[in-house]
Amino acid sequence: MWSPCGVDREWGRLEAVLLHSPGPELSASVDPDAVQMLAPVDPQRAREQHDDLLRVYGAAGVQVALVDPAASPPPNLLFVADLLFMTPEGAIVGRPASTVRAGEERWVARRLADLGIPILRTVGGNGTFEGADALWARPDLVLLARGLRTNDEGVRQVTRTLEELEVEVVTVLLPPGTMHLMGTLRVIDEDLAVARRNAAPEAAIRDLERLGMRVATVPEGPEVDRGQALNVVVLGPRRILMPAGAPGTRAFFQELGVRCTEVEIDELVKAAGGIACMTGVLRRSQA
Repeated sequence: MWSPCGVDREWGRLEAVLLHSPGPELSASVDPDAVQMLAPVDPQRAREQHDDLLRVYGAAGVQVALVDPAASPPPNLLFVADLLFMTPEGAIVGRPASTVRAGEERWVARRLADLGIPILRTVGGNGTFEGADALWARPDLVLLARGLRTNDEGVRQVTRTLEELEVEVVTVLLPPGTMHLMGTLRVIDEDLAVARRNAAPEAAIRDLERLGMRVATVPEGPEVDRGQALNVVVLGPRRILMPAGAPGTRAFFQELGVRCTEVEIDELVKAAGGIACMTGVLRRSQA
């Protein structure tokens, strides 16, 4: 009755994703502060780069679905990862904390329903939750971050749903000024993670190390800070999709035995997000 979907590990082979191809709505970035972006974005160049991202996913054998709302979309809808978190049984639909992004989740919920993907919960009430604040540490354990975008009530609702799936949840607190867990910590393989030590929750790093993971520290600098070089998508064990134009970070990953595929996103980064932010993961290999 349902379409194939499900995630229970960050390093499983990537099989299906959900994205939104941006368009004229990015013209709102002429006043970047009003839409929580870093700088004005050229809509045409951003769309061309996003089209390249779609082609790279296709070449990697990843099935791509698009949100494609019927009405004019809000400017931040391209950051689909914030709007859902996938479990082995279906999606948890998020609820953005920002008033600028309020309501985006309904477009993702409609598309998930169209795709035949079960929605296990939509965070509501006083809860806020963004999918970039959760990650799979192992198939029975999720790290869930509380901070600027995910509050206590959001944590409670997401935890309850995951516990119904017999998944343990460990809650960590994001350091002040950190937007999402995703931007500070990425799990690359069952025994390897990469972190920004000055931004990632120390408790999350300790938890991963207790699980037997090596947590490597990415070199700080403009590539990571402004270029979103750690905002990578794992294509499979020790295989990542990362931004072009970050040779130092690429060399760091390669020294860890990680194979890197690159795509240009320098215009898209002006909207204040990277490749992982733009990618809602729908399905990974669970073997």
